[in-house]
Amino acid sequence: MANKFNSGDNRTRRSVSIFIVAGLCCFFYLLGAWQRSGFGKGDSIAVEMTKSGENCNILTNLNFETHHGGEAGIIDDFDSKVKTYNPCHPRYTDYTPCQDQARAMTFPRENMIYRERHCPPQEEKLHCLVPAPNGYVTPFPWPKSRDYVPYANAPYKSLTVEKAIQNWIQYEGNVFRFPGGGTQFPQGADKYIDQLASVIPIENGTVRTALDTGCGVASWGAYLWKRNVVAMSFAPRDSHEAQVQFALERGVPAVIGVLGTIKMPYPSRAFDMAHCSRCLIPWGANGGIYMKEVDRVLRPGGYWVLSGPPINWKTNYKAWQRPREELQEEQRQIEETAKVLCWEKKSEKGETAIWQKKTDAVSCRASQENSGATFCKSEDPDDVWYKKMEQCITPYNNANRDKSSSGGLKPFPKRLYAVPPRIASGSVSGVSVESYLEDNREWKKHVSAYKKINKIIDSGRYRNIMDMSAGLGGFAAALHSHKFWVMNVVPTIAETNTLGVIYERGLIGIYHDWCEAFSTYPRTYDLIHANGVFSLYKDKCNFEDILLEMDRILRPEGAVILRDEVDVLVKVKKMIAGMRWDSKLMDHEDGPLVPEKILVAVKQYWVGNSTSTR
Repeated sequence: MANKFNSGDNRTRRSVSIFIVAGLCCFFYLLGAWQRSGFGKGDSIAVEMTKSGENCNILTNLNFETHHGGEAGIIDDFDSKVKTYNPCHPRYTDYTPCQDQARAMTFPRENMIYRERHCPPQEEKLHCLVPAPNGYVTPFPWPKSRDYVPYANAPYKSLTVEKAIQNWIQYEGNVFRFPGGGTQFPQGADKYIDQLASVIPIENGTVRTALDTGCGVASWGAYLWKRNVVAMSFAPRDSHEAQVQFALERGVPAVIGVLGTIKMPYPSRAFDMAHCSRCLIPWGANGGIYMKEVDRVLRPGGYWVLSGPPINWKTNYKAWQRPREELQEEQRQIEETAKVLCWEKKSEKGETAIWQKKTDAVSCRASQENSGATFCKSEDPDDVWYKKMEQCITPYNNANRDKSSSGGLKPFPKRLYAVPPRIASGSVSGVSVESYLEDNREWKKHVSAYKKINKIIDSGRYRNIMDMSAGLGGFAAALHSHKFWVMNVVPTIAETNTLGVIYERGLIGIYHDWCEAFSTYPRTYDLIHANGVFSLYKDKCNFEDILLEMDRILRPEGAVILRDEVDVLVKVKKMIAGMRWDSKLMDHEDGPLVPEKILVAVKQYWVGNSTSTR
């Protein structure tokens, strides 16, 4: 009887098992078909991530497994130990590796060589985590950040004394306040910009990208933002301690830089307007070489603004405490160089003069040849990384072919998705109009997935965003908002030079080699995006150096989004496990069968009183 009962029970269990297996097979078949169909991609991930993003405390729980756990085990078998990176000594709180003050003083001072980039050799690089100062807090959201910066984030009061009467910066309790003044506009940047707008079409979208040379604390760029103009500001790391750091804490695009002997890291014909407000650059010296470099990056039809000495020297030479003859000669040199460059003077009022670069390539070439001007022989005016400035004029040839004067570009924001002239003319190798449009569609899809993963991207929590390998600028274009700006970096080793296209879209960016440190202070970016960066640099430099640099420039509690091949990201994920980052490896938005994955990470909050090394 017992045997008969057991036999029947076994048959029943087998039937149930077969039913369960068949049901699971059907379920996973339907699940796979649903994932491949394109509906609901990444929704389960989005739900978990957005739940953890409530109250702006994003991604606090990142410990879930990827679909590729098996592969990860195989890859990591050869070395299962995670390396722990210790904090650097607190003296490195504001360390800028390629603009280190001690190293700078070992270089010649002539032509500002000592203020240029001088990066440490491999054996001198730090292999520790740069700490935040004690008391560091998240910066105020924009637009409050334009006017207020927490004192603890950049505790330097020297400018409050040195620039007291010029309304640059004031110390009030536990914050710095920025009234919006400058050396040439003590009554405020708004009134100054109104004066410029009476000559320059700032309001109608014709002028979108601007370059501010010797920017101070970048109040000019800060107040241009509400007029839909984005300014790339730069200044050296010099006796005016932390001016670029203040700019970035305020949420204004800026880098450490100087006009010395090396070309600026921007493409030709990039900016609609360039500006110098008492920036102390000797424009007329050395045969006008600095004006010629500005001419290279200024779009035909673009404007150059010079405010301060030597403009209106007849009235101001006593106040400036400089000889009349010296100022007169300086202005003569500037006027002569402007004429050779084919810039037309549009206005001189008070201490401000405005020139416009002409768009007529034929007539300009004729007048320049008659003046005996020397033209640059380089076939690529965008080949600038560590290249010396030249005593020559960048010819109009390419500008004429691309029709990329201000008249050839649509006003912003139409410019953002219009076909850039460089692409329309076939000037960018391997990029057609069709591939450009497809790239835009892809990045809209990617960014849509990012917003599901990190629900607060659009909330204003992130102001300073970096794209480490920007391509055609699709990420920044899809993300575009008045709440933030994107520094679009085009790696110097990228297969195609696309930075000119990015500027033609009305975005800003810079060339950079990620084997070296970026020209910025620590803790200056809220969100860093990197598409294929580690695959690009796989055989070029150490992943560790790139990740430590990302950590240096990322704010505490800042976020990182990495998109790359799964084997690369598994290796990266293991390294950042020792860097005080929390991370999750996630599937591509098109499902687990796609080898490209997404690694999302958040930098933990910690400050310089932690245990440190070196």
